[in-house]
Amino acid sequence: MIRTLGVTTDQQLKMDFPLEEIKEGKFDWYWVDFEKPSASEDVLLDQFFHFHPLAIEDCLMRLQRPKLDYYDDYHFLVAHKINEETFEAEEVNLFVSPNFVVTYHKSSVPEFDVVRKRLMNRPQTWERGTLFVMYQAIDKIVDSYFPMVYNIEDHLNEIEDQLNYQNSTKSMRYVFDLRSDLLHIRRTILPMRDLLYRILNSYRFHLDEQERAYFGDIHDHLVKLTEMVESNRELTADMRDSHMSVNASRMNGIMMILTIISSIFIPLTFIAGVYGMNFKNMPELEWHYGYFIVLLIMLGIAVSMLGWFKYKGWFNLFKP
Repeated sequence: MIRTLGVTTDQQLKMDFPLEEIKEGKFDWYWVDFEKPSASEDVLLDQFFHFHPLAIEDCLMRLQRPKLDYYDDYHFLVAHKINEETFEAEEVNLFVSPNFVVTYHKSSVPEFDVVRKRLMNRPQTWERGTLFVMYQAIDKIVDSYFPMVYNIEDHLNEIEDQLNYQNSTKSMRYVFDLRSDLLHIRRTILPMRDLLYRILNSYRFHLDEQERAYFGDIHDHLVKLTEMVESNRELTADMRDSHMSVNASRMNGIMMILTIISSIFIPLTFIAGVYGMNFKNMPELEWHYGYFIVLLIMLGIAVSMLGWFKYKGWFNLFKP
């Protein structure tokens, strides 16, 4: 689907006009949006707009990293939006010149609808031209990152408040899933931050102070998002380390209990093994009370060892 919007030479906003009107020279600037284009619409990038083959290839091929390329009379940008369900990056391509903005994306971008409504409702923005459209498009895409990061942060805080490290396996699985989502978002935010840095420091865009302030605001948002993502990743790492520490402590407690039990039964097993041998010359086997005496000795050894362990403070290790 192709959607068009343009400001005519007599400062009128016109929408959904056929591409052929562009050649008539009646527009100060125009915006053509390729949304989920068909194969027949893809060829217009070459046959109608005559964009560079490398730029067209970047549009049609697999996901590209956010970047900025310069051509003779226009600039080519690759930006990324984030899918709210999968947190995977989705490519948005922009061709920008003083006379036009052409956007190309294979998935829907609701943020562009917001930009179109803003242009319709605010005629005073028309005179700002294509750089304003470019700014609005990138700004809305970056703003869409915030709800996802805030949502993950809220989930992590809720888990941190309610987490019972004694029985936290299910919660930690959810934490690992959130950490994976943060990693996907981070892979998008960092290249986008680099893209905005290049725009701000590019001498080819000829940004005035006001435009530089606008794009600088987007860069600041990306810096803030980066800090939020890193902070949340550190929180997940702390929760993971706490979970592992608690599990290690529980395992040490279990091993301590098994060690105590084994230590008590080792001498008892030795005694039982000695008197389990089938030698004839074992006088104790003929004693009338020998069985009871050996049981009392074994009981005395067990009680003595338990007392010694308590005196050494081993049982204090099991207290919370």
